[in-house]
Amino acid sequence: MSVNPLANKANAWSALFAEPMSELVQRYTASVGFDQRLWAADIEGSLAHAEMLHAQQLISASDWADIQRGMAQIRADIEAGRFEWKLELEDVHLNIEARLTELVGMAGKRLHTGRSRNDQVALDVRLWLRGEIDGLLALLAQLQVVLVDKAEEYADTVMPGFTHLQVAQPVTLGHHLLAYVEMFARDTERLADTRRRVNRLPLGAAALAGTPYPLDRERVARTLGMEGVCQNSLDAVSDRDFAIEFSAAASLAMVHISRLSEELVLWMSQNFGFIRLPDRFCTGSSIMPQKKNPDVPELARGKTGRVVGHLMGLITLIKGQPLAYNKDNQEDKEPLFDTVDTLRDTLRIFVEMLAGLEARPDNLRAAALRGHATATDLADYLVRKGAAFRDAHETVAHAVRLASESGRELAALSLAELQAIDARIADDVFGPLSLEGSLASRRVVGGTAPEQVLAQVARHRVRLA
Repeated sequence: MSVNPLANKANAWSALFAEPMSELVQRYTASVGFDQRLWAADIEGSLAHAEMLHAQQLISASDWADIQRGMAQIRADIEAGRFEWKLELEDVHLNIEARLTELVGMAGKRLHTGRSRNDQVALDVRLWLRGEIDGLLALLAQLQVVLVDKAEEYADTVMPGFTHLQVAQPVTLGHHLLAYVEMFARDTERLADTRRRVNRLPLGAAALAGTPYPLDRERVARTLGMEGVCQNSLDAVSDRDFAIEFSAAASLAMVHISRLSEELVLWMSQNFGFIRLPDRFCTGSSIMPQKKNPDVPELARGKTGRVVGHLMGLITLIKGQPLAYNKDNQEDKEPLFDTVDTLRDTLRIFVEMLAGLEARPDNLRAAALRGHATATDLADYLVRKGAAFRDAHETVAHAVRLASESGRELAALSLAELQAIDARIADDVFGPLSLEGSLASRRVVGGTAPEQVLAQVARHRVRLA
């Protein structure tokens, strides 16, 4: 009766070791508690490798059939929750290989021909991450669609635009929301570009130096839908910059979510009163019955720090490693997994929450009427009357001071008061000084004029179709 060399951790490596691994070391070095989520990628990669071994006549047709049969059984057991994950087998790879050998015997032992766990784990992480990126890209598209829908709904809803959190110029709520569409569109581009570098095959690098077996690496890459093979075996097994690059792109996406979250928190407060969020995304207070707290945006803002922290951790993990593979790289998975989970869950909840967002147009308009929001429009008006902009800027500053000292807004000054400041001002000034006049004048591509907002909405709908 043959003995499965993976049946217990003491014999998992070779006869070299004279004593079993310490139980404490087993627990310290084991990764199966978290890397078992790679199981589907591990099976997919192993089947592609086995198919190639058969095509290259390195394993027999019967071995190939047995491996397929065994992997099908393992897949069914994992999906049904019947698979027993064993700590002493350390990781997802040894657990699956050991079970395969129990099921199909020698064919399971031959599967590892021409590969190492070093290139195997690199492949599994890449395959898993590729699938997760595809899911994130779909969610980013959904989020953009929701924001585009809201931008169209509020294409002519006036609100104050801010700089330094001070009222600056009138904009529309639709225009404001489209700014986030642009951010998330760039996040989509970054993730899609990162996917190309993730989607390369490390298998065939073996432990670090390649393999003497006549492997057809390009065949495996085609089977797995990968865009090419890693060209240097040392780099293939030790590279984790694809994970860092993904984490950087994910961090930027979370930063954009955090900026939006900050505005949602402000806008929902009584001091702003710009929006309402659905009750199911808010919580109350344990002692203050009047409170409705925007916990989801607040928590997303907090989770952004967590994701950025994972990026810093991954960079630090890699920075001091000599070539090639080192055990340090086991520590790449938990931060990578958590980054994916956090970004995915955040995007899902924001898609639903923003779909239920309601603006409060009266409050938005009232806020836009404060802070002399059309002061720049008066300066532009004077430029059209022949003034140099710097002179017009100074003239308007005097008008703003007069309005402020009298407790009024700039647009509330009388024609006589304005003409006393600059004689070129005529009764046609009140059009540019109105909120609607200000908005309508900004028809430049990318501007806040409602017609431009609708043009951008149409452009995004074509892009996202």
